[in-house]
Amino acid sequence: MKFFCMYLRDRAKAIGVFVLFTLIFLVIFALYRLPVAAVLYPAGLCAVLGIILLIWDVRCWADKHRRLERLSQLSGAVMGAFPIPRSQDDRDYQHIVTLLCQEQRDREQEMQRRYQDMVDYYTVWAHQIKTPIASMRLTLQSQDSALARQQLEDLMRIEQYVEMVLAFLRLDSDSTDYLFREYELDGIVRGAVRKFSTQFIRRRIALHYAPVSLRVLTDEKWLTFVVEQVLSNALKYTPDGGAVWVELEGPATLCIRDNGMGIAPEDLPRIFQKGYTGYHGRRDKKASGLGLYLCRRICTNLGHDITAQSVPGEGTTIRISLGREKRWVE
Repeated sequence: MKFFCMYLRDRAKAIGVFVLFTLIFLVIFALYRLPVAAVLYPAGLCAVLGIILLIWDVRCWADKHRRLERLSQLSGAVMGAFPIPRSQDDRDYQHIVTLLCQEQRDREQEMQRRYQDMVDYYTVWAHQIKTPIASMRLTLQSQDSALARQQLEDLMRIEQYVEMVLAFLRLDSDSTDYLFREYELDGIVRGAVRKFSTQFIRRRIALHYAPVSLRVLTDEKWLTFVVEQVLSNALKYTPDGGAVWVELEGPATLCIRDNGMGIAPEDLPRIFQKGYTGYHGRRDKKASGLGLYLCRRICTNLGHDITAQSVPGEGTTIRISLGREKRWVE
């Protein structure tokens, strides 16, 4: 009923003209005092033909409406097969829509080209900057002093920021190299802990870690990035002499806990948002708000889940749920 009312409203002008012409004929026949049959017969004939034409037009209008509704659910990149135009207005509108779709495709191709150029540039830059970083590391490792050890930690943070840039650029790239296999979780965690061993020692932060015998279906490189980022945050916000716990909860949940300053309750629901730094991040002036955002995005792509729990002044707990269906094994 609603559809028919919409049709009548759309065709109101044409129906009104038809009714007006019919009334004019009826009035003229009446003025000439023609027999009633001479008036009713052509009026009935016109009504029958009008109803037939009306039904045919309603079906054509409904078919056109359904096709346009299906097209409206498609993106401009694949939109096509418009209904056959029945008026010059239809031709003009279809021509305009075609031009807009072509313009959209051209802009998307141009944006994709620029994005790929940017990814390629920063990828080359990241690989080039690793050469002087490696050279500086070798130079500093030959010097056994407190200053050299501090500079080695700063150098490691620089390298971590470079890896963060690459991860950020590759998240939505077509060339993201996910390789799903079963890996020993203990090997991934040990490698991440070993990377921060100098900080644990220098700052006298106790590490409580019990080896786990668990195999997880994941991508080793990307999960390592997530674990390293969580450990980096734990060390960053844990005071000297504090402690960090790395343990397994449940059947397949990696838990990384610290006894640092914690996260404010109003900040906790937003710490995985892009660019959100929270109260401590604004005080630090160095936080980018990208680390945990990247962790959430990567865990989603890997089929894992990451959550946070914190009490201000007592510490923060990050849980990475590693359970997933066993598929895409290469």
